[in-house]
Amino acid sequence: MASISGKVDPVVRQITAADIAEALGQGLRDFQALPLYGLAFGALYAGGGIVILLCLTAFGMVYLAYPLAAGFALLGPFVAIGLYEVSRRREAGQTVSISGIWSTVKSRSEIGWMAFVTLFIFVIWMYQVRLLIALLIGLNASFSSLKEFITVVLTTNEGLWFLAIGNAVGAALSLVLFSLTVVSFPLLLDRDVDFITAMITSVRSVVASPVPMIGWAAVIVVLLMVSALPYFLGLVVTLPVLGHTTWHLYRRIVAPVPG
Repeated sequence: MASISGKVDPVVRQITAADIAEALGQGLRDFQALPLYGLAFGALYAGGGIVILLCLTAFGMVYLAYPLAAGFALLGPFVAIGLYEVSRRREAGQTVSISGIWSTVKSRSEIGWMAFVTLFIFVIWMYQVRLLIALLIGLNASFSSLKEFITVVLTTNEGLWFLAIGNAVGAALSLVLFSLTVVSFPLLLDRDVDFITAMITSVRSVVASPVPMIGWAAVIVVLLMVSALPYFLGLVVTLPVLGHTTWHLYRRIVAPVPG
């Protein structure tokens, strides 16, 4: 089958939970072999979360800290691009360097469109949180602290509805973005394909192995959310391990080009 660009579509293979476990082991070995790169990208991700949290505090919107921590996981696939390239270079026996990583990422113009898709869904997430607060808790709702916000959410009917609907919408957005990106970013680094083909291939990979892939998506979201709780600092280690694992999972899902 030909893609939008006129090239043959990548071949998607089914995977099992064993494939995910093996990919995770390979991801851990990549992190152990080149820890500084992983820690650098993890620190960048965590630092971004801290900056956004400080901005929310400065604008008196600290009550959005929990939705931010939940939604911040949506940006993981985009930030982990450099980690995919580290794993790709190590696998190919190539020299790993910041300049080399940047050069490769910069040369893949379609990655910019995938980054736009990721950021767009994150913006939708934050806007729907604010909308739900306005509709369910109050149009002019304002909280002096995160503790006060959590108290309202957990002890009032309106707050419980906000929590239930917000988490349901968040789960749906996370699944959509996971389906669009789990294979897209690694594929765009590895091959000369357009971003639409990359997204379609990614969705096909989830459809081909729904149980293990959705299970892996749930693991990613839970790990990133838990890692974000201690002021995003846990992401320094979690992101690189998940990033390297994603590359090796991509290798198991998308068949190599024949010849």
